[in-house]
Amino acid sequence: MTCRRLLTLVSILWIALAVLGEIVFENHELRFVIMDNGLVGSLVYKPDNRECLSDDAGLPVCVITQYRPYDNENFLMYPANPRSFPSNKAWVCGDTLMLEFADTYDIAKIKVDVTPDYISFNLVDRDYRIEDYGVKRKTELDEFKLLQLPVSDMPRFGEWLNVVWDDSVAVALVATDPATFIDGDRHRGHTVLSASTLSEVRLYDSGAALIVTHPDSLLDRIASLEEDFDMPRGVESRRGEHYLRSYYELRGVTLDNIDRNIELAQEAGLTTMVVYYPDFARACGHYQWRDEYPHGLEDLKEICRRITDAGMIPGIHIHYSKIAVTDPYICDGTPDRRTNVVSRYSLSQPVDADADTLWVIERPENVRMEDGRRLLHVDDELIMFADVKKTAPYAFIGCKRGMYNSSAVTHEPMSEVRHLDVDDWPLFIRIDQNTDIQHEIAERLGQIYSDCGFRFVYFDGAEDVPMPYWYNVSRSQLEVYNSLDPAPLFAEGALKSHYGWHILSRGNAFDIFAPERIRQAMRRYTLRCAEQVACDFTSVNFGWVNYLAPSDKTIGMQPDIFDFICSKALAWDCPISLVANVPEIERHPRTSDNFQTISMWENLKLSKSIPVGLKEAMRDPMREFMILPGGEHDIVEVTQLTPDSLCMIDPVRAFAFNRDSLSTSIVYWHCNGESEITLPCPDADVTLQTFEGQPLDIRRLDSGELLIPASSRRILNISLPFAEAVEFFSRRR
Repeated sequence: MTCRRLLTLVSILWIALAVLGEIVFENHELRFVIMDNGLVGSLVYKPDNRECLSDDAGLPVCVITQYRPYDNENFLMYPANPRSFPSNKAWVCGDTLMLEFADTYDIAKIKVDVTPDYISFNLVDRDYRIEDYGVKRKTELDEFKLLQLPVSDMPRFGEWLNVVWDDSVAVALVATDPATFIDGDRHRGHTVLSASTLSEVRLYDSGAALIVTHPDSLLDRIASLEEDFDMPRGVESRRGEHYLRSYYELRGVTLDNIDRNIELAQEAGLTTMVVYYPDFARACGHYQWRDEYPHGLEDLKEICRRITDAGMIPGIHIHYSKIAVTDPYICDGTPDRRTNVVSRYSLSQPVDADADTLWVIERPENVRMEDGRRLLHVDDELIMFADVKKTAPYAFIGCKRGMYNSSAVTHEPMSEVRHLDVDDWPLFIRIDQNTDIQHEIAERLGQIYSDCGFRFVYFDGAEDVPMPYWYNVSRSQLEVYNSLDPAPLFAEGALKSHYGWHILSRGNAFDIFAPERIRQAMRRYTLRCAEQVACDFTSVNFGWVNYLAPSDKTIGMQPDIFDFICSKALAWDCPISLVANVPEIERHPRTSDNFQTISMWENLKLSKSIPVGLKEAMRDPMREFMILPGGEHDIVEVTQLTPDSLCMIDPVRAFAFNRDSLSTSIVYWHCNGESEITLPCPDADVTLQTFEGQPLDIRRLDSGELLIPASSRRILNISLPFAEAVEFFSRRR
């Protein structure tokens, strides 16, 4: 316990009194009242004297849940369903809140600590009263709702962090331990914030903290909580100078091409760079070195050194909660038994080495039938089955023996048949988080991370863990996170869990969308996610953005697409990520334009100088903005004039904006090369300039028509109102 915490516990003024049927816990910001009948009473934000709870909820402060009635008299009275028993009496003994419950014999003991920043609650024990008649025993306790609060309706609910807030107050109930289940349930007029412990994870010595403060102070309060409970420093990461930086995600990186990748990243204005583990490792698990890395770790260290020497920050993108079927954990002839299983069976009779049927005692239920996922583990053999027989006698049929370098051998009756938890991407098998294999993998990753000088991490495959999800997602991440030295500047991941808020300080990236679909996909997913996690005081990654050159199948990535992505990312204070397909980058004729666009937006975002009103406008999913070279805030709202058709159909892309009511500018370019555009004889002044603003000559044909070049971006200025200028440009050929 820190000196600060000792001083806090000694010096803080807090009250826990049973006065007029009330138990009061308070610090300088909040007053929390529990009624002596076990109900939630009041939660006041003291600076504004504002009541934060709904006045009509009438909730018990704590609830015991049993998955069936266990007590002798209770199961004689009630159906065999899960049953909840609310707290009905409360009192204080020292720093411990004591509670009784209706129709049970439990007395819960909750240690309460009041600090200037939060009040924490921790279930430490329970007493059990046995009456002097009947057959009684200390019954099971499956779930314990440590605290539930019906918080009055407010416009913002951060579901990940578990905070309800408006412009003047924030009410948060957050876990102090990864084993605490945190939830928020929206109702009409209020949101119930709750914290629970579960017997399947850890019933005792897990807790939660209540914070009531001004929204501007919430991260300060959580920072204190993270320090006191030695949590990952999620607040420090979000406030770090590198938090807004976008990254360049390497593909196929080796010592031969890292320097070219660095040049490209710098051209795009990207100052952080990610190494994807399949580039250096044969498979996840043991992370054995690929042939392209003949000196193993030394080659990877050299790549990271060059990134660092270029003034960039290296990060690593990993799978960590599963192992590849090609890794020695699986394919060395003795498959590791620390893999997770979907279901278990027992052989009902011997199995010869050449048999294609496994007869089992149990009826095969909960089996996965997707290709690649029908994998069984018997002794040291891996077997792929084709189908199951669900009528007695039960069997797995159509078996392929000796999979993944294992040997087909004889198996005795009653041998265990393990139906493995093969990933839905069947190159991997998920690991059992209740064994030590996650720690083993974490140490291996930590060594690579520290030796090479990586500074941030992407936790990919975060969803690939067994139930309970809410626990194992952050549990597995925390095991790896704690092995990383120094602690990551920031982290992203594929799935969020409540405790993971402290680990994944930058949310997640989305999977790759095609250029033609990226606007619609971002409106449907990324922008919604950005708005959602902003309520959690967090950003989301506006990526991954795959780089494709135009072809007969796609328009490729174009400058306006990057304008859309980067403007929306800036509007929500978020990074982007660029997947660096170097051959596509080199082949694309508009790469310089694309990278100029990314660089300008990135520099503007990092300057933090854009006006708030403009950022708010750019958050509108349907409004399009373009950044122009020049002034610090030279951002214009544009209208698309050309369809998203393939370059062979219409090679020109064009966007228009107003300079004033009587003049219009059109930014245009050729998607996939260069040509010339013929414009009709104008009835207005028409000038041409480079995208950077340098004047260009326009050829006038004998017919009076205008001939302008189309290649990289140019700006056509027309002294006509918007509608007339657009109509004039539409008559091009």
